[in-house]
Amino acid sequence: MLNELQTTTTLHNGVKMPWFGLGVFKVEEGAELENAVATAIKNGYRSIDTAAIYGNEAGVGRGIAQGLQQAGIGREELFVTSKVWNADLGYESTLAAYEASLNKLGLKELDLYLIHWPVEGKIEEAWRALETLYKEGRVRAIGVSNFQIHHIEKLMKVATIKPMVNQVEYHPRLTQEELRSYCAQNGIQFEAWSPLMQGQLFDNPLLKELAASYNKSVAQIILRWDLQNGVVTIPKSTKEDRIIANADVFNFELSEEDMARISGLNENLRVGPDPDNFDF
Repeated sequence: MLNELQTTTTLHNGVKMPWFGLGVFKVEEGAELENAVATAIKNGYRSIDTAAIYGNEAGVGRGIAQGLQQAGIGREELFVTSKVWNADLGYESTLAAYEASLNKLGLKELDLYLIHWPVEGKIEEAWRALETLYKEGRVRAIGVSNFQIHHIEKLMKVATIKPMVNQVEYHPRLTQEELRSYCAQNGIQFEAWSPLMQGQLFDNPLLKELAASYNKSVAQIILRWDLQNGVVTIPKSTKEDRIIANADVFNFELSEEDMARISGLNENLRVGPDPDNFDF
């Protein structure tokens, strides 16, 4: 049951991953970032998601240290994710990128390490590096981000370990039903980035109507829809009241009819880059 913030899903290798976490995309190094991470942990969050390209791993690491101390919990209670950037995709370079991320974060291991984007011709060697890290016990789980079905199938031709997670853009305007069901059928946990579509859904009439009827905010309605669809979600915020409010989604349930109405908002509309057509 999705009835409390620390509820977890079990990845196909047995590792438990929280259904809910904090994302830190576009949050710059500094006090705001460190406070956001510490605040989230203090308020019960157990998952923090960053990436090398965000340029904020050191601040996230300091925030984690503060948060663990404030919450009085050990590192093992936290689930920390980072991602290897496109420029570092390659066997040796990916191994080096992992070490660099650990050093910045001040951690001995990551709970989840992802290939950030499916760069043509580069993902096979990078995945081999992730498999090495995993087999050596240096990372608890490995996965991909922004992979479409054909990217995963191509990877699986050379992989010996199936990705545990696929983190993609996912919100009511981009439901990616085919990809979500493919991942579910193959035991790959689906995870949403930009679940709130960077605020573009807050004025949506249907979502406002549902928010009023459930006595919740539009953000809470969307995040609950994610969870009930079996999607791990990591909304971004730096403000304590928003961090607390985003996580206040474990005390109500959307009806099947309302779930379907929200899914009906799909327009295959992206706010981020297209995984089949990006140039970075």
